[in-house]
Amino acid sequence: MKNTRAWVPAAVVAVAVATILGGAPAHADAWSDQSLTAHNTARAKHGAGPLQWAAQLYPSTVQYANMCVFAHSNSGGQYGENLYATTNPNATAATAVDSWMAEAAQYDYDNPGFSAATGHFTQVVWKNTTQVAVAVADCPAGTIFPSTASKFIVARYTPPGNYQGQFPQNVGRPV
Repeated sequence: MKNTRAWVPAAVVAVAVATILGGAPAHADAWSDQSLTAHNTARAKHGAGPLQWAAQLYPSTVQYANMCVFAHSNSGGQYGENLYATTNPNATAATAVDSWMAEAAQYDYDNPGFSAATGHFTQVVWKNTTQVAVAVADCPAGTIFPSTASKFIVARYTPPGNYQGQFPQNVGRPV
């Protein structure tokens, strides 16, 4: 059985290249397209508009992912953040988004609000969010999982979601 963890509320060369290219990932076409497609497919199912790539967030997202620390960063309210870690070496952005979207089954549309059990899902589909940057890192054993290497995927969203009092208008029922 594969170890998989999701949390509520690549290396230095990639960051350098991303900075030189104006914040676009070094493998912009494949990675950013895959990340956007996964997010936008999920968002469309809940009536949320498509996201654009957040080039300004990408370098710091890569840098944070490469730290291989499974804990939320201190965003200071500048962005929302979803984390995903797995021992599956073939994990993709779509794998992470699928994991976050699985939380939708627990969301109470009749009593909308934040829950630690659904916070990833609500951030993915948050209607007021317009941009995302997603980074992946290969982390050695002993960082995220005690004895197994892992893939660590970090997604950052702007404007951030999950604001109390704003759930009814930002988290749509499945269409």
